[in-house]
Amino acid sequence: MDVVINIFVGLHIIGIASLLGGFLTQMKAMNGAGARFVPAMLHGALTMLVTGIVLVGLNQSQDHTVNNVKIGIKLALLVVILALVYVKRDEEKIAKPLFGTVGLLTVTNIFIAVLWT
Repeated sequence: MDVVINIFVGLHIIGIASLLGGFLTQMKAMNGAGARFVPAMLHGALTMLVTGIVLVGLNQSQDHTVNNVKIGIKLALLVVILALVYVKRDEEKIAKPLFGTVGLLTVTNIFIAVLWT
């Protein structure tokens, strides 16, 4: 079962990389024509959501300790990210504060995952 959990952790990291990578590639466009939410950001956020839910389920089924407060906060941040990206995905230009918020929430989610033990 540990192999399955590790596979989903890897997929979760790929989702994070897709979301953050999409954000970073659009940062330069913020000063020029305007940044937009690319499909990789939406797909990354959805991958994070699905794999995160699966990871919690797999860990609980193995009687591993799961910090429900941490998971709840990470889920709340991800839902906000996903909602913003989904609603604004077809717009050609995204306001700088809104685009920056998605990046900040993504980085915050990463630091919560890494630093909160």
